[in-house]
Amino acid sequence: MAEKGLLIVLSGPSGAGKSTVISSLMRMRDDIRFSVSATTRAPRPGEVDGVNYFFRTHEEFARMIGEGAFLEHAEYVGNRYGTPAGPVDEQLAQGWNVLLDIEVQGAAQVLEKRHDAVSIFLAPPSLRELERRLRGRGTDAEEKILGRLETAKRECALAKNYAYIVVNDDAETAARELDAIITAERCRSGRKLESIAKGDFLS
Repeated sequence: MAEKGLLIVLSGPSGAGKSTVISSLMRMRDDIRFSVSATTRAPRPGEVDGVNYFFRTHEEFARMIGEGAFLEHAEYVGNRYGTPAGPVDEQLAQGWNVLLDIEVQGAAQVLEKRHDAVSIFLAPPSLRELERRLRGRGTDAEEKILGRLETAKRECALAKNYAYIVVNDDAETAARELDAIITAERCRSGRKLESIAKGDFLS
């Protein structure tokens, strides 16, 4: 039987570089899977149900909430988004480490339900650098940039609630730190003793 995987909760403000760091991490490890979120929004061209999202109607989503089927859920711009627990638990049981790239409110919901989750906050080296990155995108209006910076300040103030903080000054270095955290967590005595007790620690 495969050793149960880790549930990894990763948060960080817009502009912290999560996508780049995650891409680097995925090149380093072949034991990580992304969780697939459910949403009530319509599929965009090329999106596939069960791959990009689980596309559900508002009625189906409400029923899932009532059944306690989500690790977390929220509403954004008239649509609902959530992380179904079932597919996550299936992958964990198969030994995959499951990564949730999720904002701080959703992360708090997950951590309240899953005390064994590994929480990591990816922070920019400074607000000045974050502002430089946001402006460097060249895609947002001034008002939106200022709004993102204010949100980032609030999110960074919650970094103390996470087990680990990784500062993304360099994406490759940050990815190596994430890799080290995952390896260390998988080597925790509690996890290994559970395998030993089952007698399958040499499998």
